[in-house]
Amino acid sequence: ILNYDIMARFRRRTCIILLLFILFICSIMMALKTLRPDRAGFGDPFGLGLLPELQQRTVLLDSKQNLLNGAQGDTVTRVSNLHSIAINTMKASRSPVKKLEEELSSPNYNFHIFYYTWYGNPQFDGKYIHWNHPLLPHWDPKIANNYPKGRHNPPEDIGANFYPELGSYSSKDPTVIEAHMKQMRTASTGVIVLSWYPPGMADENGEPTDDLVPVVLDYAHKYNLKVTFHIEPYKDRDDRSMYHNVKYIIDKYGSHPAFYRHKTSTGRLLPMFYVYDSYVTIPEIWANLLTVSGSQSIRNTPYDALFIALLVEERHKHDIHRSGFDGMYTYFATNGFSYGSSHHNWASLKAFCDSNNLMFIPSVGPGYIDTSIRPWNNHNTRNRVNGKYYETAFNAALLVRPEIISITSFNEWHEGTQIEKAVPKRTGQVVYLDYKPHKPNVYLELTQKWSEKYRKEQEQWLM
Repeated sequence: ILNYDIMARFRRRTCIILLLFILFICSIMMALKTLRPDRAGFGDPFGLGLLPELQQRTVLLDSKQNLLNGAQGDTVTRVSNLHSIAINTMKASRSPVKKLEEELSSPNYNFHIFYYTWYGNPQFDGKYIHWNHPLLPHWDPKIANNYPKGRHNPPEDIGANFYPELGSYSSKDPTVIEAHMKQMRTASTGVIVLSWYPPGMADENGEPTDDLVPVVLDYAHKYNLKVTFHIEPYKDRDDRSMYHNVKYIIDKYGSHPAFYRHKTSTGRLLPMFYVYDSYVTIPEIWANLLTVSGSQSIRNTPYDALFIALLVEERHKHDIHRSGFDGMYTYFATNGFSYGSSHHNWASLKAFCDSNNLMFIPSVGPGYIDTSIRPWNNHNTRNRVNGKYYETAFNAALLVRPEIISITSFNEWHEGTQIEKAVPKRTGQVVYLDYKPHKPNVYLELTQKWSEKYRKEQEQWLM
């Protein structure tokens, strides 16, 4: 009986101790759970944010940040004079950026990204610019009659198939410019290829933007990015006007620390200019500017530079070589749309460039859709396939081992090639496309991923 009583008391004591131990462990776990941060200090690991089950939490966090950004921008929206914005920006850009540098991916100066500053809204520009893009008619009147006419009516109805997280913004808004620079730096790009028209000129739907260049340069410098120029096909563009405009750009902006110069194989540091629609000017005119013996030769002058022509058709490669260009790019984010934009042609184009001492710069993009402004152009739509289209393009580019890769684009919203953050939006008449099931910054993350992969592969190529 005595032994039984001892054993019973022992079991009771053991159960009590075990129960207390379990309660202690549970309390510790609950305490740790309450201390867990919402987001790791080093940022979300790549890939986790792509899972649909994490989408809701990410959207909530991004929404909080948007509200904070909006509050910061309230005072800025009262500024109406562009000159005062530029001066204030220059002062702001001198602030220490050491902490910023530690938080962001390192820039890859062999990743060039096309950037547009042609957007406007009533707050900063007195009216909407480009967001109210007209519907462009088909060149065949019979086909054109089957599609709607008119123009878009922002802010709910914009000339794009996706809707920007920043809304129908103005490219003059300093908070927008800074947000863009941060996004491009987050994506580990290094060189902004800025769409450029000469002073007083613009595309047919826009306004002159050359006055904005100093602001872009200042913010780019703050984020350790560089800026080069994408010279658009302005009126009467020829050898003489190009010489004048290249001289203007280098004289006015060439001393800025964010002005991009490319180190050539011979060790020279030269500015670089992308020339859009270069093929509309005959090779003989270009040769006047770009060959040593040309009548307007820019070679071996203080304004010498690397000039990169747009290749669309296969025959253009011979014209580009004859013209005296230093290289070619493909621009369009539509695999199969043109000879140059077709991935399977890049190997032969790279071989041609190598044999003729030219640079080959393939252009990759996340997809293409422009039916918001060209409703008849469905056949050129390229579905993003949740990022797979973009990764396929990067893979094709890396296979040819290019010195530089260009990205079409950061924010060409009309053609749906943007990697800028986009959000779901539905209005009474329009349902915009979005990046779901991924989060708004998925294409920035994919770009950063491929930037690192490209960097590592380049190291192998050089061994």
